[in-house]
This record gives sequence, C-alpha cells and structure tokens, in this order.
Amino acid sequence: MKTWNRILGSSWNPWRDLGGLPRESWILAAASLINRAGTMVLPFLMLYLTKELGFSPPRAGLMIGIYGVTALLSAPLNGFLSDRFGALRVMKLSLLSSGFSLWLIPIAKTKWQVLVAVIVLAITSEAFRPANLAMVGDLAGPQLRKQGFALNRLSVNLGMSIGPALGGFLALVSFRSLFWVDGATSLAAGVLLLATPFRKTAGEPHPQAGHAPVASRLVFHDRRLLYFLFAILPILIVFFQHHAAMPLYMVEELHMSAAIFGLMFTINTLLIVLLEVRINSATAHWSHRRALALGAFLIGTGFGALALARNVPAIIATVVIWTAGEMIFLPTASAFVSEIAPRAACLNRDCKICLKVPIPPCTGCRYFYGCACSK
Repeated sequence: MKTWNRILGSSWNPWRDLGGLPRESWILAAASLINRAGTMVLPFLMLYLTKELGFSPPRAGLMIGIYGVTALLSAPLNGFLSDRFGALRVMKLSLLSSGFSLWLIPIAKTKWQVLVAVIVLAITSEAFRPANLAMVGDLAGPQLRKQGFALNRLSVNLGMSIGPALGGFLALVSFRSLFWVDGATSLAAGVLLLATPFRKTAGEPHPQAGHAPVASRLVFHDRRLLYFLFAILPILIVFFQHHAAMPLYMVEELHMSAAIFGLMFTINTLLIVLLEVRINSATAHWSHRRALALGAFLIGTGFGALALARNVPAIIATVVIWTAGEMIFLPTASAFVSEIAPRAACLNRDCKICLKVPIPPCTGCRYFYGCACSK
C-alpha cells in the first residue's frame, strides 16, 4: 500500500492531483467511461453503410455529414435545455434515448430510413456532451475545475481505447452487433446516473445562463478569432479523415480487416492517456505559434504518410505521428481561443462539429471518383 501511495504521489504521475475531487465527479467519469467504451458505431458507420447496406461512398459520406449538420444545429438547443432543466437531467435523457436510437439504425434499410435514424441519433447522443461538460464544472467547483476536466478527458480516452477496438472485432462477426453493444453501454451509463444520488446543487438549472448567444455574436465581430478559425480549417479537415477516408482506405484499398482499423483508435487513445499531460506540461512555455505549427506539421505528415503505408507497422507509425500532433495542436488551439476570446470559448466544440460537416461527403466523392478513374 505504501508503494502504491508513493506511485500515486510521484511527480511522474500526471493524475496525482485528481484525488481531491468529490465522489460525484468519479461517478460521472465512470458513466463517461462506460458510454465511451461502447463507442463503435460512428467510427465504423462509413464501413457499415458501404459494405453492409451497399451505399456508395458519396452517399455514405452524405449521411455522416447530415449527422454533423444535425449535431451543429441542435447544439444551441442542447445548451438551453441544460440551463433550463439541469445538466444531470439532460445527460440521463440523452444516454437513455440515444441507447434506443442506436438500436433503431440496424432496422433502417432504405436511404430515407437511414437518414431519419441518423438525425434522431445525432439529436439524442450529442445532447450529452455540453451537459456533461457543464456538470463536470459544477461538481468540481472553481478550485478543482482543471482537475475535473482532466479526469473527464482521461475517462473519455480510456473508453475510446476500448470501444473502437472491440467494435473492429465485432464487425468481423456482424456489423449489426455494433449497434446493439453501443446502445447497451449508453443505457448502462444512463442507469448508473439514475441510480446514483447527486447532491442537490449539482447539475441544477441555470436560468440566467446566456453565454452562448453572446459568444455567438462576438465571433462575427472578432477578426482575430475568425482569422484563426479559418487558418486551422485545412489541418482539421485533414485530421477528421480518421472518421471518413481512413477506414475506407485501410479496408477497401489495403484489404485490412475492420479489427485492424479499430486497433488504430486504441493506439491513438492510449498514447493520449499516457503522454498528453506530460507533453503539454513540457511545452507549456512554448508560444502558441510554435506549438500550433509543430502540431499541424505532425498531423499533416502522419496522415500524408498513409499514402505510402502498405502494412500494419507502417500504419501504426503514421498513427503515432499524427497522434503526437493531436496532443500538441488541439489543447493549444483550445487554450488560444480561450485566451483571445474567453466568452467565445464555449463555441470551441461547435466549431469542430461544423468542420466535420463537409468532410465526409467530400471525402466519399473523392474516394469514389478517384477509384473510378484509376480503374
């Protein structure tokens, strides 16, 4: 026990400051871990639509793009619901309803049925994230807020190291099993929150909260912020290819299994869990310009090197490279937005959703017509 306590208190343990968080924070992290451990539908949705339902890559990409559009348009409503009814109630409803929504997708066969199922899934599942972030802050309080978000990110990445890897092996047996397992974990996380008594002040409604509309107006008047968002657009278009072109390329072009693709997510998230905190601590004195430039270079290099990769070790090497860029670029970008436009920082997640919208359909078209031209 003494040895274990020394390890927990060691300067080499990046999570040593999490011990002061309240019990509810750990329950919330457990719910996020369970929910994320079942995340396997979105990473494999492109493959499911093309291989199982026979959709063309452009049509499959369009469906994923519609998911992004719906998530973006519903974001203000989700924030309003959290303020009006409380973050905890919204999280419970989101987890339970998204669990059943995931079970509806395998029933959908036609393009219109899939379209409706995807829209319903986006509305129900994406309501969880803003409410979860608000709840993390409420539970931790001002003194431990940084540690609270660190614990939340740790649970999310640990879950993501399990979900896609498990999903890859399930896809070898049945693509439909992905939806049953993903839905079951969402329901399990919702039941955990339902069964846990939270203190009355946690996740309560905030009727005076009105930062999102103010922030939205500020974005269009802040030229520095607009310049930055447009400047990072190319690199984020490249980065989000791991949800669009990467699975098609690995499975269709390189003839690798879906399980191998899922394991790439495990490598990505385990590297983040083990190294991100220490990397950001070591580069804390760097200028934003330097960190963003290096992160962008590594992301571009890693994804660009996929064109030369022909075997699993080479694919793993590219994942390590772009993951290193992700660990430097994304935290720095968030910190920079918070610094130059603090009241608009709440839009950071919505901006990322917005950038996902055109990527999948465009990728599908490029992949489809590129393959057609090469034949």
